[in-house]
Amino acid sequence: GTSGARLCVLAAGNQSDASQIDSMEQVAFGALAEHERTAAWQAALVELIERIAPKTRARVTALALDGTSGTLLACDAAARPLTPALMYDDARAQDQAARISAVAGADHPVATPTSALAKALWLLPQLPAAPGVFFAHQADWLAALLTGQAGHSDRHNALKLGFDPAGGWPKWMASLMPPERLPHTPLPRVHLPGENIGRAVSSLAKKLGLSAAPLVRAGTTDSIAAFLAAGASAGAQAPGEAVSSLGSTLALKLVSRARVDDARFGVYSHWFGRFWLAGGASNAGGAVLRQFFTDEELLRWSAQIDPSQASGLDYYPLPRVGERFPEADPSKAPVLTPRPVEPAHFLHGLLEGLARIEAAGYRRLAALGATPAIQVQSTGGGAGNSVYTALRSRALQLPVRAADQPAAAYGAARLACLGSAVFPL
Repeated sequence: GTSGARLCVLAAGNQSDASQIDSMEQVAFGALAEHERTAAWQAALVELIERIAPKTRARVTALALDGTSGTLLACDAAARPLTPALMYDDARAQDQAARISAVAGADHPVATPTSALAKALWLLPQLPAAPGVFFAHQADWLAALLTGQAGHSDRHNALKLGFDPAGGWPKWMASLMPPERLPHTPLPRVHLPGENIGRAVSSLAKKLGLSAAPLVRAGTTDSIAAFLAAGASAGAQAPGEAVSSLGSTLALKLVSRARVDDARFGVYSHWFGRFWLAGGASNAGGAVLRQFFTDEELLRWSAQIDPSQASGLDYYPLPRVGERFPEADPSKAPVLTPRPVEPAHFLHGLLEGLARIEAAGYRRLAALGATPAIQVQSTGGGAGNSVYTALRSRALQLPVRAADQPAAAYGAARLACLGSAVFPL
């Protein structure tokens, strides 16, 4: 994910459910430089697998990975990185986004500088025009490390690379590629999330203490994995069911009968079986709280907040300049002033600001034609803060509760366990 990694091991209970038997703690990445990211992700993957009890590890039959949506690098066929990894919020590809907008339309989900496709076009001049070169999202690349073969992605991650889940790679993408690239376009093969893409390399499986060549299934994005985790116990698969992931960033997902997409507002819809999963991700979230408070301070000052009262502060709590949703504005600046003397009052304003962004996000989805939200489950680090939950419920005017399974890793493990059958078909 954005700031760390988690692992969850499930044992199949029956064909429609799974029960958790192990869970690993987070491995923190910290503020990594571009050239350090892939090595840190690989080390985290190995470390987490090696933390599994040896007897359990030897029984693992399938794996699936989720990763930060829109984070991208290029690699060769053996998954060796050819470029740095550009993170989800990297907005350097301004010119490339303008080119995409010109051929796909300004409201297309990838017509933004932070889309994976804009990043891919920015990285393209660094790559050889030869076969065996692939763009890979975070989850794609980690899965490729296990199988020893790059060039595979899933419908969820590939959406921001331009893939249309209703029609495949659009024809207009060819116009964005130089002619010499067309015979060897570095686009991955796209699978249904949960579909088998191969087996772990037997020598690697043996080295890691896994069962002989476990299956590796096509993965998903971090926020959809969180949705799958929440849905494990609450049946969050009916239209109107929503999940807010309250991590470093704020990501909303809503089961909708209608597909809604509009890049002007950072809104896009993922394939979700017979429904669509509409949503967006704000740059606001827990990352801005970390700039001012420790975990202990968040608990202490939250306890002094009365969520039934307004703070009187009108913050837009971004960690830095740039917003993606509920309006895509790369120049939007944080609003974190005036700052009161009392830390609890300041935190009250920040949490209230985050709640307003969440409420605006669900209103935006409904205004664009998505099925209106009827209740919201919460996952991520912010889900356990009762004061924040009360502030959010008041802003949303909806029932809000913490999901029974709040970790995205649980959702990814369900995908490994059940495959594509985890989606309503």
